[in-house]
Amino acid sequence: MAKTFVGIGFGPIQSGLFLLETAKSGNFGRLVVAEVVPEVVAAVRQCGGRYWVNVAEAQGIRSQQITGLEIYNPLDAGDVPQLLSAVAAADEIATALPSMEFYQRGSPSPAELLARGLRRKLATRDLPPAVIYAAENHNHAAEQLRDAVLARLDTDESSRLADRVQFVNTVIGKMSGVVTDPRQIRRDGLVPLVEGRSHAVLVEQFNRILISQIRLAGFQRGIDAFQEKADLLPFEEAKLYGHNAAHALMGYLANRQRLTFIHEVDSTGLLNYVERAFLDESGGALCHRHAGVDPLFTPAGWAEYVRDLLVRMVNPYLRDRVDRVIRDPQRKLGWDDRLVGTMRLALEHGIEPRRYALGAAAAVELLLAEQPGQSIAEVLASAWCMGAELQDDHRRIVDWIEQAREEL
Repeated sequence: MAKTFVGIGFGPIQSGLFLLETAKSGNFGRLVVAEVVPEVVAAVRQCGGRYWVNVAEAQGIRSQQITGLEIYNPLDAGDVPQLLSAVAAADEIATALPSMEFYQRGSPSPAELLARGLRRKLATRDLPPAVIYAAENHNHAAEQLRDAVLARLDTDESSRLADRVQFVNTVIGKMSGVVTDPRQIRRDGLVPLVEGRSHAVLVEQFNRILISQIRLAGFQRGIDAFQEKADLLPFEEAKLYGHNAAHALMGYLANRQRLTFIHEVDSTGLLNYVERAFLDESGGALCHRHAGVDPLFTPAGWAEYVRDLLVRMVNPYLRDRVDRVIRDPQRKLGWDDRLVGTMRLALEHGIEPRRYALGAAAAVELLLAEQPGQSIAEVLASAWCMGAELQDDHRRIVDWIEQAREEL
């Protein structure tokens, strides 16, 4: 029997990964998405449920059309019944929102929408069990989403939900974005998301997405491209302290060189610099921490991971903008995030994080320009949500970044 997929959010990860993979699988008879931008909802409907994704491959850009999409606005009272019915009937659901904060925004919020739809699923045994992929780039997004949904169900409903629904974490190493520059759209031959809209979705071809192991009895995934892992945490750390850290390092140093696109580092010495950080600082620490877990966490496995990712990062057809990679430096300097978190991990395993400290210093420079008169310690304390009094471990990171700043 053909399956039903429901997506919440219609950004590049939803449109260029989840919906693209459901369409490619041939296993789904119904594709539904919730989107709160009225103009986008109207445009997709006017195009008969069709939209376009541009896929950056090794040799060029391929544009692919997805058809048969039902799109509804959860903030439109007239659309809510259709969304609730779709959630109740869904086999697979994916949230792809800007952050976990959005789980409880809006009326109804995504958490409320899911709770009400899943309540219908629980009340009807003929409706299929479902997995819900949480794609919000956090190690515990699925647990946060589950708790937000359970808070809206009664005790009996909550106890029965585990037999019918599983919330699943994801590690999404797929690079994607929205292109709004009309010159780039024309030059690269990109097809807008829908006719009449001024933006296009551009994603890389990569689709080896890792997910938590599915434990629902008898459940068969329709999205067959994903790979299940019994313990996802090591791979989440590889993504954050490897992929994301190296990408951020590349971006902040590329910005210092006044580059516009990430692929432009291929003609500088910066690519080799990032490769050493990725191999020695990220890889040295992660291969030590997760030794024996998976072939990824071996010198050979990590080296192959680094080579593959760096080739993908500098794919000229992806045209990843430096300003996109370096946005929100305060978040990326967070205590557990890609720059400082990777420095801490390296130090924990006896590795000097000299290169990531330089990337962190370049990110701090952007914040200092926005907050004149503040010190590096004050900027970092704000990023770490701390007061003025820093502990020894915090001071150690500040010292590393202050020393690296002298090299900028």
